[in-house]
Amino acid sequence: MAMSLSCSCWSTVMSADIAITRSSSSLSPLSRVSFPSSVSSRAVRSVTCAAASSSPTPATPRKPRGITKPKPISPAMQELLGVTEIPRTQALKQIWAYIKEHNLQDPENKKIIVCDEKLKKIFAGKERVGFLEISGLLNPHFIK
Repeated sequence: MAMSLSCSCWSTVMSADIAITRSSSSLSPLSRVSFPSSVSSRAVRSVTCAAASSSPTPATPRKPRGITKPKPISPAMQELLGVTEIPRTQALKQIWAYIKEHNLQDPENKKIIVCDEKLKKIFAGKERVGFLEISGLLNPHFIK
């Protein structure tokens, strides 16, 4: 004798002589289940499925949006990155790669970037920029 109960997302195998009880008295009459002694040597499988989705996720990837959507960039940034439009996340990633490749971090404080001529065009002519300022200084270069 097997019995199926639904209320969660997994299945459990229990011994038939174990009674399933809940402490709340406001639950349905099926919340308290006891099994007859004649099935005590058999196992009962409780199958549950509450949050299972009926359709699988689509195979096609989602369209990029927000900071992952490619946007046109300013000529100064095009000169540094070599593309006409790029997502904000990739632009920041490529700028950090440029900084590390050209060893432009201050050796004493790695949070400070010492700008060369290309970076000065992007970072409003500043000689030194903190790493937290970078994303704010890139905003004017993304054309809306």
